[in-house]
Amino acid sequence: MTLACATRTEARAARRLHARTVVVGIGARRSVPDGPVVSFGLAGGLHDGLGCGDVLDATRVVGADGEVLWEGAPLGVAGARSATILGADRIVDDPEERRLLHVSTGADAVDMESGALARTGRLAGCLRAVSDTPSRTLGPLSTVVGADGHVRPAGLFRALARPRATARALRDLRRALRRLEEVTA
Repeated sequence: MTLACATRTEARAARRLHARTVVVGIGARRSVPDGPVVSFGLAGGLHDGLGCGDVLDATRVVGADGEVLWEGAPLGVAGARSATILGADRIVDDPEERRLLHVSTGADAVDMESGALARTGRLAGCLRAVSDTPSRTLGPLSTVVGADGHVRPAGLFRALARPRATARALRDLRRALRRLEEVTA
């Protein structure tokens, strides 16, 4: 089984587990390897019942319309919560939009890779750590990386112009990655 990660940072966390990893890019836009894959990395919480650092072991992936894209048994990672992941095609950072998506789809968290991986028919599970929530959003970091995975200079400047909010969001991201490593060790 291969851990499919959106970014090199997530892949570094996965490699510490001595697992086979591949960087599939934001939205899984790069090629996906043959065989079963686990969507591995960070996700945004859709409700405040989740905290930064909570690890989710998905039993379902849904689309924005609530359509079930994948359903299966959890991977069984100790310390992880069962959850439904929403596969989105963009970063969702608006708190009210997050709450509405939770109500309309039943999803607990959102990412940009799990839906795309589910559509390949190779998804074997999802293990995601919550990096942001409706009350602790990505803020200025939400515009730093484009859908193609490249840094947007204008987004980077906006993030640098708000150092306090950016530093808080970065701390939350690091906490989520550490927690993901802890529960999978």
